[in-house]
Amino acid sequence: MVDRQSAELFENLFVLELANNHWGSVERGLKIVQDHGTVCRYNNVKASIKLQFRDVDEFIHPEFKGNADLRYVKKTEDTKLSRDDFGTLVSAIRRVGCIPMATPFDEQSVDLCVHFDFPIIKVASSDMNDWPLLEKIASTRRPVIVSTGGASEKDMDDVVSYFTKRKIPLALNHCVSLYPSEDSELELDQIDYLKNRYPHLVVGLSTHEYHDWHSSMLISYGKGARTWERHIDIDYQGVPVSSYCSLPHQCDEWFKAFHKAKEMCGGVRDQRRNVSRREIEYLDALVRGVYAKRELEPGYQFSVETFNDDFYLAIPLKKGQLSCREVVNGEKLTRAIKPNDALTIDHIDGPYAENDTLRKLIETRGL
Repeated sequence: MVDRQSAELFENLFVLELANNHWGSVERGLKIVQDHGTVCRYNNVKASIKLQFRDVDEFIHPEFKGNADLRYVKKTEDTKLSRDDFGTLVSAIRRVGCIPMATPFDEQSVDLCVHFDFPIIKVASSDMNDWPLLEKIASTRRPVIVSTGGASEKDMDDVVSYFTKRKIPLALNHCVSLYPSEDSELELDQIDYLKNRYPHLVVGLSTHEYHDWHSSMLISYGKGARTWERHIDIDYQGVPVSSYCSLPHQCDEWFKAFHKAKEMCGGVRDQRRNVSRREIEYLDALVRGVYAKRELEPGYQFSVETFNDDFYLAIPLKKGQLSCREVVNGEKLTRAIKPNDALTIDHIDGPYAENDTLRKLIETRGL
């Protein structure tokens, strides 16, 4: 059972990651925040816009700094921002009504998350077993979402045990770390696996598929995923958008699929649903009623042993008529009944006739 604090934090939370750290452009980052924040607001979803934090000066070994042949090194250096730049983006995220978050990739960046007072910290799949970083994150006592792309079962067990023992709220995202992911690579059954293995956690989906923004939402919600993550971007200034990134109109489709999934699933998981009057009336029309096979006189005593000799069941069920749902045994006929007549509440004595609630139920159902 997921604890209440984790449910309130993580359930139905969308995490939107600024792809490639918006290429290090504060202007582009602000435009992404504004455009996607608007879509979040109009779809009435709880959303976080997430940054990437790296202490670039220390993150790259001195011998490899400026190495344009290593894509990861070049991208890290090209997207470097100052604390003030990040502060500008964090303020913008809060201004559009979203929750600011970050994925810190080193210990100094965790301190930056604390500086900006982020309510949740994200751990990337690549850092699932980076224990110096995990220990630093845990020291903040802040709730954590961890993506599990490429992680072994032991990796996941160790992380879950570590944060659970320290009573730090944790959510676990199923993730396939392929950018982009084909539909055949999504492995959405892993949501079932994670929910069964860690029933006390909120389980989510961090996804990079690119063919549609509808199907995986319906499936993942139905399987019990309750937090989701995608990379986001905008078509702006001619900068190519990676295929695994979502544009505002695609997030709009994604959010609408969420609302449709929620509507169709009903939102009740821990107790029996309330059955509508319309459904009850529909089913009542299909219930078989009790009809007499032969003429019977007042004083006839009902018995389960002889019931099938004297009565039969057939549709339609009429108002006031006893049905296959009622067991009649020991009661007596209070008035005569003819062949093929309906056995009604007025034909018998006993609890069905004498209990006002039961009588009203029987009198108001059927044709």
